[in-house]
Amino acid sequence: MASPLAAAPQHGFSPFGDLKYPAGFSHFDYVNPDAPKGGVLRLSSLGTFDSLNPFIVRGLPVTLTGLTQDTLLAQSADEPDSFYGLLADSIDVAPDFMTVTFRLRPEARFADGSPVTAADVVFTARTLERDGDPVWAQRLADIAAIEAPDALTVVVRFKAATSQTLPIGIATMPVLSAAWWQGRTFDQPGLDAPLGSGPYRVAAVEAGRAITYERRADYWGADLPVNRGRFNFDRIRVDYYRDRDVDFEAFKAGAYDFREEFTARIWATGYAGPAFDKGLIRRDTVADERPSGIQAYFMNLRREKFADVRVRRAIGLAFDFEWSNKALFFGAYARMASIFENSPLAAHDWPSPAELAILEMYRGQIPDTVFGGPYMPARTDGSGNIRDRLLLARDLLAEAGWTVRDRKLVNARGEPFEIEFLNFEPAFARIMQPFIQNLERLGFTARYREIDITSYQTRVQDFDFDVISARFALSPTPTTELRGLWASAAADAVGSLNLAGIRNPVVDDLIERMVSADNRRDYVNAAHALDRVVMWNEYLIPQWFKGGRTIAWWDRFGRPAKAPLHDIGHVDTWWLDPGRAAAIDAGRAP
Repeated sequence: MASPLAAAPQHGFSPFGDLKYPAGFSHFDYVNPDAPKGGVLRLSSLGTFDSLNPFIVRGLPVTLTGLTQDTLLAQSADEPDSFYGLLADSIDVAPDFMTVTFRLRPEARFADGSPVTAADVVFTARTLERDGDPVWAQRLADIAAIEAPDALTVVVRFKAATSQTLPIGIATMPVLSAAWWQGRTFDQPGLDAPLGSGPYRVAAVEAGRAITYERRADYWGADLPVNRGRFNFDRIRVDYYRDRDVDFEAFKAGAYDFREEFTARIWATGYAGPAFDKGLIRRDTVADERPSGIQAYFMNLRREKFADVRVRRAIGLAFDFEWSNKALFFGAYARMASIFENSPLAAHDWPSPAELAILEMYRGQIPDTVFGGPYMPARTDGSGNIRDRLLLARDLLAEAGWTVRDRKLVNARGEPFEIEFLNFEPAFARIMQPFIQNLERLGFTARYREIDITSYQTRVQDFDFDVISARFALSPTPTTELRGLWASAAADAVGSLNLAGIRNPVVDDLIERMVSADNRRDYVNAAHALDRVVMWNEYLIPQWFKGGRTIAWWDRFGRPAKAPLHDIGHVDTWWLDPGRAAAIDAGRAP
């Protein structure tokens, strides 16, 4: 079967035509193409794991499994939405974007030496859509048909809605071995590492405690332009810790090499001692060009008590971010105010005429506030005195039918408003407790509950919670993955990332406007409109972010002269420097 496309095959793909690297480029700008290979990189992760299958809802998946799996195209880490040939040698997109053809490299191999074929791509797409995590069903939902006319050709036909961004979903899908999965149950967790075609294989597993990856000496794609200068460590080991403070003490003791610090208290006060005094450990704040996405308290709208926007707004007014930032976070953070924070997609200005034209289509279905200034959570002076805000919250609750009786907030039936904050990390208790105390002043029966991570994951997957804290980072150009976060179709899918349970046809329409945008301008306008509608509906209580990433490492490593814009690069672009490593091991600075 011949390819139906009229356009010429290309070496890469960008939905809006913005490829930085030309055909025949030798390597990405943010790597050292001559980086030496060897050595070990030791990392840590919080929590535990019980599965090496990251593609399904069940189980706690281990981290960094992407090192073992290749995709059709590899994303550039210094561009917003550009992808270049990896398993696929070329991509051919029809002028109407309804069909895309990938031509696989004949040399592509799984780790057992078997070839990667078009049949494997077809098997992967169908299996992930049918049995995978619901995120995959949303990402691949626009595929009308996927075919393998020959061993090296994959033809993907999309449904009626034309979209320039749809090829991204299939291009970034890990390609699984159909033969390896034959006779195995895909939707069950387990510690048997799925066969992959990536630069690493699983070398050792200590269930729940540690995993070690080893670089494949026979990796088929080592010399491709997208891989040159990358994946330099012979082994990468990840140790798991249940407690954030224990994790940090292990780092200071030299149990692992690299740490990204997420706790402002530790960053401000913890980085001291002999290893720091001697210059053995370095730390830095690097610019964060990634979209921060959203970090927030998510209220479960599947529960009737959260259905009224006035109730959600009242609860949000009880969160005193400014006091928390001053008293708990050492002033390290800014308040989030967007689902696309730290990104051009964030609607931080007044709506443009183009945005207003979109929003006017939904007038009467969305809050009138979206037509005014940008969303911004109410501010305090940081003193901890938020009486005015609590009075406003009380009035909102009364309008929604909740009044205080015998110091308890109750509805017309006399039922108390109970609200439980669910978490698995001890470090969050000191952050949530002041919020809870403010809610108690309003009459809520509020409590904080901490459970183990396995139970926590089960309850979140089953939507068995009132309020949880979560963060979703996004790619620079998010498209179909937004369906899994905000769309109605994901609200009741077990394991969905639509934690709030949003069912809003306007939100659904705006997501599809982003997915089907013909150019970057229309894409950004739709994103701004979506941002305003989600935020002004008070579906979540935004938390905090910072514009830089705080990192620390034992000074054993070499780093490229230029860092990637959208990543730190320590896993795939750093390398072990033998001279520096010898100095560190001898207890002196390099």
